[in-house]
Amino acid sequence: QIFNQHNAEAPNLEQAFHRMAQMEPNLDHDVSWFLLPSYWAKMVVALISFLCFANSYDGDFVFDDSEAIINNKDLRAETPLGDLWYHDFWGSKLSSNTSHKSYRPLTVLTFRINYLFAGGFYPVGFHVINIILHCTISVLMVDVFSILLGGLQFSNKGRRLNLAPKSSLLAALLFAVHPVHTECVAGIVGRADLLCALFFLLSFLGYCKAFRDNKEGYTFSVFWVLVSVILGAIAMLCKEQGITILGLNAVFDALVINKINVLELIRKLLYKDKSLENAGLLRKGLLFRVTLLMCGGASILYIRWRIMGTGPPAFTEVDNPASFADSLFVRAINYNYYYSLNAWLLLCPWWLCFDWSMGCIPLIKSVSDWRIIALAALWFCLIGLICQALCSEDSHKRRILTLGLGFLIIPFLPASNLFFRVGFVIAERVIYLPSIGYCILFTYGFSLLSKQAKKKKILAVAVLGILLINALRCALRSSQWRSEEQLFRSALSVCPLNAKVHYNVGKNLADKGNQSAAIKYYREAVRLNPKYVHAMNNLGNILKERNELHEAEELLSLAVQIQPDFAAAWMNLGIVQNSLRRFEEAEQSYWTAIKHRKKYPDCYYNLGRLYADLNRHIDALNAWRNATVLKPEHSLAWNNMIILLDNTGNLAQAEAVGREALELIPNDHSLMFSLANVLGKSQKYKESEALFLKAIKANPNAASYHGNLAVLYHRWGNLDLAKKHYEVSLKLDPMAPGTKENYNLLRRKLEQLQKKGG
Repeated sequence: QIFNQHNAEAPNLEQAFHRMAQMEPNLDHDVSWFLLPSYWAKMVVALISFLCFANSYDGDFVFDDSEAIINNKDLRAETPLGDLWYHDFWGSKLSSNTSHKSYRPLTVLTFRINYLFAGGFYPVGFHVINIILHCTISVLMVDVFSILLGGLQFSNKGRRLNLAPKSSLLAALLFAVHPVHTECVAGIVGRADLLCALFFLLSFLGYCKAFRDNKEGYTFSVFWVLVSVILGAIAMLCKEQGITILGLNAVFDALVINKINVLELIRKLLYKDKSLENAGLLRKGLLFRVTLLMCGGASILYIRWRIMGTGPPAFTEVDNPASFADSLFVRAINYNYYYSLNAWLLLCPWWLCFDWSMGCIPLIKSVSDWRIIALAALWFCLIGLICQALCSEDSHKRRILTLGLGFLIIPFLPASNLFFRVGFVIAERVIYLPSIGYCILFTYGFSLLSKQAKKKKILAVAVLGILLINALRCALRSSQWRSEEQLFRSALSVCPLNAKVHYNVGKNLADKGNQSAAIKYYREAVRLNPKYVHAMNNLGNILKERNELHEAEELLSLAVQIQPDFAAAWMNLGIVQNSLRRFEEAEQSYWTAIKHRKKYPDCYYNLGRLYADLNRHIDALNAWRNATVLKPEHSLAWNNMIILLDNTGNLAQAEAVGREALELIPNDHSLMFSLANVLGKSQKYKESEALFLKAIKANPNAASYHGNLAVLYHRWGNLDLAKKHYEVSLKLDPMAPGTKENYNLLRRKLEQLQKKGG
């Protein structure tokens, strides 16, 4: 606990502290920008960040949202909360070899809370939380930038002084309106980056709170250092990048708290200078605090490693082609090219794409490739900045440049491929935290230009123009993230060589029923990437539905040849072979699919259909029973069991299966219809009638429902009601098989009854 002495002269002392602080080198002296009180500055930043992304609030679930949210069982109430700690971001067990190993349980927990409060998968609530998080982070950035740009100083009351109000406002606005953040804010799965950033910043601010400025130098609170470590751990439980804040806190401590000159320290270490203890390492508790940070970080990483259980995830070549290159030179040169592209996205965020893999960025394979220029430009700038950060005689300049480079580079390291292979080429979401460093460097560059410029207002107008353009780009990009169609089509102009972009456009068209257009995009995806098995599978499916069976078989056979464990392609190949009446091959394909995916209810369902076609009724029933065991809500499998038992005269067993199915899926009208048919044949007319009426209420336009209810009334002797439902059925479907004949029989019977009555 830290105590401060107070006396009657405290207000004067506080003013003196502020005046002394302002006498030090300060960015705000040179920056021609708006000066607002802290409260108003934060209000402006919050409002502008909200306006940039507000139009994404009613967007759909798009791209990865389907897997991370809609298909993620961890969001549902029936999944125990404890399972979140043993599952990855996508709901798979971390111990599984197929797991993505993205361990973000706190992010998934927020999705689950969203789902429970909304009462289902309604995207508005998810989007609103993302927008609020970005606004909150942007507001916190005002305080963070005031420390990074102005330094950490306190009044005698322990109140932190904002020594760079204009610079911190500019940097926070740059952060708030940066278009590269759109994926994190408008894409719901970007919640991981937003939550990570929130606790990342809180950890930094907590670390700053551990210090107080007094006459004896910096004192510190162990409590707040430990709080900072805990907040860093929470950030990592939201996304892996969060752990990097512990390293940045150590860098901040060395540069700002201890005012270490890195170049001087390196010289003393090299020459084993005996005055090393005077460099500030021991004098102000730096080693103790760094030890706490290192121990905390090591403990967090160890626990995560134990929970993860197995090795790193297995990515494919299409996810990250450079990491699969045989040549170390090719890997290194392409990694550096990726870094330069990330830097360009920060500088000029105009060409944005939801996915940069699958040929979007062809590999550099020789030094004659003109893209080498980008690498040279990147390292020229970085080396220049590093030299200035180390060698400048201006301590203020050294501190800002080093912090800017630190916040730019250190949070990016987990995505750099240096320590482990990542599953992407470029991902805009991973630049969310590194953009803090970019904003620091941009603001510092603006201050240098302002210092030299004679017409500072023109320079300020130019920066305002950049902010306005970025804000408009954010709004435009947010609107593209509102639906998959807009998102996928927007990528065609940015990455025309990306097979996944064409695949996703095709999939979106196929989902909307536009098969002809979908085929065109699937074919292009396969042309761009001849080993793209998912595109082959989907194209084969469409061709199968269009009865182009031979080409479908060729595509699906090629898909399983390329990827022998592709269970879905094996099942679809079996369906095609079944349609071609090559039953033995179809059966073998189905069993191969089940071999590669043990729990595959749809495959058991299709296997049952094959056995039914071959009159192997017992095998068909067993296959469908397996489908319902694996997926109790598999309505088609239940229906087929009821119909097969009905057709083979096993009415009692059909009735039992029907009742069992309706207990599990009580609102399925097709099951009601099938069971009603069985009950009618068993002369349980009243119960059959009730089920028919319930099915018709759920689906009033089904001609067969009215037709079969008419048959029930016909048998039961309720001829007027039978006539009514025959007529409704014929009105809905004049060609309904058997209905017209039954109706004519009923009319003749009614005419005979009228004659007898007359």
